Order: sequence, then structure tokens, then C-alpha cells
Amino acid sequence: MDLKLKGQRVLVTAASKGIGFGAAKAFLEEGARVVINSSNAKRLNDAKDRLKSIGEIHALPADISLHTEIDKLVDGGISGLGGLDVLVHVTGPPKPGTFLELGYDDWMTGARSLVVGPAYMAKRVAEHMIKAQTKGRMVFLSSYVIREPVPSLALSDVCRISSASLVRTLARELAPRGIRVNGIMPGYIQTDRIDQVVEATARRRGISRAQALAEIESTIPLGRIGTTEELARVI
Repeated sequence: MDLKLKGQRVLVTAASKGIGFGAAKAFLEEGARVVINSSNAKRLNDAKDRLKSIGEIHALPADISLHTEIDKLVDGGISGLGGLDVLVHVTGPPKPGTFLELGYDDWMTGARSLVVGPAYMAKRVAEHMIKAQTKGRMVFLSSYVIREPVPSLALSDVCRISSASLVRTLARELAPRGIRVNGIMPGYIQTDRIDQVVEATARRRGISRAQALAEIESTIPLGRIGTTEELARVI
């Protein structure tokens, strides 16, 4: 199936590994031109090396919880690709922990990463698309914890719900400009975050990691954790 993505200019955040990396790889395989981002320059360059044989790939390190870094990333992506057609916004997982285990600084960091950062990046990208008259697309990745909190992921439980409201707000405001905005709430996907959840569950309940993992898998209709490749096709 031709997804009409050949030549599309795509920016994928948090793409040095996990969901972001999987999304970048899928776009490259469809012929898109891609900029990947991460706050970790070494991991980002490693990811670029793994992807460069597939298609045109650029790497721009930036901390997308800081507005100055977001400016640098968006401007760099526009410059490197000659514009942007697609934004895929992924955030690295915030600090795990129960509500009472987290302090003020943890909440401020989580809010910058999961609430303020995505909104500001959406504004910058939307302004560019409108000015360039690009019929663009934005996809925001959040989490199923929006619907059902996970005990050891209080920051995600509370902050990620803003992503759903951001998507609805942007969809209404930007649709008349020809810009489509969607959100995805992944369930359990095989990333480093799963290891954190399993470890926290095992520790909190006094069971083995294997038991904790088996309990998680028992709640999934397919009986297994999803892969980043599967999620990338949805994106």
C-alpha cells in the first residue's frame, strides 16, 4: 500500500530509541525525509547511524522540555528539510513513582515535559505550517494511563491527560487551516518503560519480575506486550 509519504518532511522527537525510533524508521521506509531528536546526543547519533542506510535522516539534539531548545529544534528541522509536513511528538517517560514519593521539582519537570513542552512545540510547528500554507499533520503520543492510572506512574497519570485536551483543541483550531491533529494512547509497548513498570510492580507487591510481567500480559487481549514496529504503523 502506498501511504503517500514519499518525500514528506517529518520531525520525530524522542527518537533515539523506543517508540520515537520505531516511528522514524517506519517513515523512512515509506520514503519520507526525517529529522530525529533526543536530549542524549550520543544515543541520537547511534540511532542516526542505524537508520542512515534506509533514507535521508538528520539528527538534532535538544531538550524538548525547554522552550529555547524547542525553538532550536523546530528552526533546525525547517532549515534542514526545507519545511515540515509532519510532526510526531513523543516524550521520554517521566520519573516513575507513586504520588507520595514525588516532590515539587519532580512535578515541575513533569509539567514542562508533558504539558508545556508539547503545547509550545505545537504552536511553533503550526505557525510554520500556516505561514508556508502546508496541509500538515501532527501526531501526539501519550499513554493509556489517561484512562486508567498506573500506581507507580503518578506523573504520567496526572500530566499526560493534557495531551488529549491539546489534541482536541488543536484539531478544532487548525482543521480550517488544513492541518490535521491526532493523538495515540499506546498501551504496553516493549520499551525501557516496561522494565520500569515491571520493576516497580514487583518491588511494591513483593513478587518476582517474572510474576509482575505475567500479570501485565494477562490483562492484554493478545496475551503479550506490543512492539514499537506495530505502533509505528499506527503513527
